[in-house]
Parts: sequence; structure tokens; C-alpha cells
Amino acid sequence: MQTQEIELPPRFRARLAGYSFEKDTLGQSASTVFLLKAEGRARLVLKQERAGPFAELAQEAARLEWLAAKGLPCPRILAHEVHAERNWLMMEAVEGVDLASSPLAPGQRITILAEALRRLHQLDIADCPFDRRLETSIAMAKARMEAGLVDEADFDDVRLGRTAKDLFGELGARRPRDEQLVVTHGDACLPNIIVQDDGVAGFIDCGRLGVADLHQDIALACRSIAYNLGNDWVQPFLNLCGLPNPDPEKLFYYCLLDEFF
Repeated sequence: MQTQEIELPPRFRARLAGYSFEKDTLGQSASTVFLLKAEGRARLVLKQERAGPFAELAQEAARLEWLAAKGLPCPRILAHEVHAERNWLMMEAVEGVDLASSPLAPGQRITILAEALRRLHQLDIADCPFDRRLETSIAMAKARMEAGLVDEADFDDVRLGRTAKDLFGELGARRPRDEQLVVTHGDACLPNIIVQDDGVAGFIDCGRLGVADLHQDIALACRSIAYNLGNDWVQPFLNLCGLPNPDPEKLFYYCLLDEFF
């Protein structure tokens, strides 16, 4: 695919001339993601989405800029704008391979994931301007449900066949009484951590980064490990995180909450 096949913002066209476009099919982002390559030039990532009240790219750009300012590796923002009723975000790609695709042994991958999340969770929540506490996230989940944006066909196997309205009722009934607040990635799955050699190269897909319960990240990381590496690697990961006995109700709850995003 070439640039002329996509209605790019005018100021993007010269910058991206000569790049080939490959649509990313690995990630689960609500936006359309293209991987851009050109001989002798930096690899880029281009995201676009329909502009509107549920658009997320401006939020992702702000979070990536904040994360970079804190010294954590992530894509560098090159440009962000609205064109043809769509939001566009251009970034430099993080060099390396995601942890789901990495050829490293499972033990190495869970060690890298645990270290990446530990670095993120050690950031001072007082310095983080992004709120993903339950009050905020549940309100967002309700708004998305009422707008018809919850994909009931994509629920986890344990919830397939149920409705978003049914699940939202369960969100209210099972809401945890307390939150162990840290700066969370928000979607801490293996594909969202890039590794180079045997270390963390960068965090990607950070549109849901913000202050939330530690279990927000732990729950989705455990689910991703079970899916990509097998259940046998979940407990070793928890041990590496210093959380050998996480709250099982919270692990369940944050996977339930994720069905709305």
C-alpha cells in the first residue's frame, strides 16, 4: 500500500512520500494502525480514527509525551492533527519486537514484562494527570455501552453470550471497596511491550495509561500470559511482581471492566 491510497493530512504527505504502508493486524486498538517502512529511513507508525466524543488518539499522544518526559521508553510523537473528520497520529516506531512475538524463552519474557510494569508502577501518582480510577472508568464504560460501542461478540470466553447491559450490572455489584493506586499502563498485555535484545525497548498503545488500581495491569497481564505462553507462567510472573497472592476478585473485576474498552 502506498501513501496515495490513503487520504493523508496535507502536511503528512511530503513527510511520508516513499514509505510503504502495512496495516497492523496484531494489535486490538480501536484505531486503524499502519506500519511504515522506507529504505534508509526511520520506521514510523501512523494511527487514524474517526473524530468524535469517543476518539482516543489525542489522549494517547498526551500520555506518550508525559511518559517520555518521565524517562520511560515509548514512541516519539511526530505529528497529531484532525483531517477529513478523522484524527491522525504519526510516531517513530520503537525498534524491537513485541513480547507476544518475541523468540525469547517464556521465562525471559515474563521477567521483562514484570520489570517493565515495575518501572511504570514506581512513578509518582501525584505527578500523573491522567485519571483511570474506577469512578472514571466505570462512567466511561457506561457511556460506551450506551453509545453501542461495546463489542459483545468479542467478550472473553467466560462471558460470551451475555449482554453489555448484563455485564455492566455486574460491574456495579462487584465493584471493589478499595483501590491500590499506581500509574498503570491500562492494557498491560504482551503485545504492548516492545523488547530489544533482552530488555524493555518501549511501551506502546498507551491510550489508557493513568492512575488506577495495581490489579488493572496485573489482571490483563495474567490473562495475556495465559493466552500467549500458557497458564503455567502466570504464577511465576506474579512472584516476579512481588504479588504472589493477588486479590482474585480484583483480577476477575478488571478483566470484566476491560470488556467495555
